[in-house]
Amino acid sequence: MLVPKTPGWIQEFRAFIMRGNVVDLAVGIIIGAAFTAIVNSLVRDIFNPFLGLLTGGLDFSNLFVPLNGQHYPSLAAAQQAGAATVNIGLFLNAIIQFVIVSFAIFWVVKALSRLQRKAEAEPAPPPKSEVLLTEIRDLLKARTP
Repeated sequence: MLVPKTPGWIQEFRAFIMRGNVVDLAVGIIIGAAFTAIVNSLVRDIFNPFLGLLTGGLDFSNLFVPLNGQHYPSLAAAQQAGAATVNIGLFLNAIIQFVIVSFAIFWVVKALSRLQRKAEAEPAPPPKSEVLLTEIRDLLKARTP
């Protein structure tokens, strides 16, 4: 029975996927997606009401310009009518979210760098066998005149 040879690229792909960097990247993407949901809620549900209060009740999510010249009470109404809109408020929300994510990543990287420096600063203790050999050497030196 003739078994077809597995293409070489399949082996390369398996090796690529099993490398630690790819797995780390996948975990990072999953955590990033979850973190994005938290940041979206933070901006939409916490920051925007305060910004609206400071700007006299302006709702950033409904800050838009319809390109057909008509007036719509909300962005949802304009989209339902099929009007092309420039969504300034949604863009501002995206900028706020970017700043929050960037700030959080900055602090995470800073904390990891600090931990890495501490780990590098502490020298590893010598292996037990090396300590014993050093003691034996010192004892032998003390015996010989």
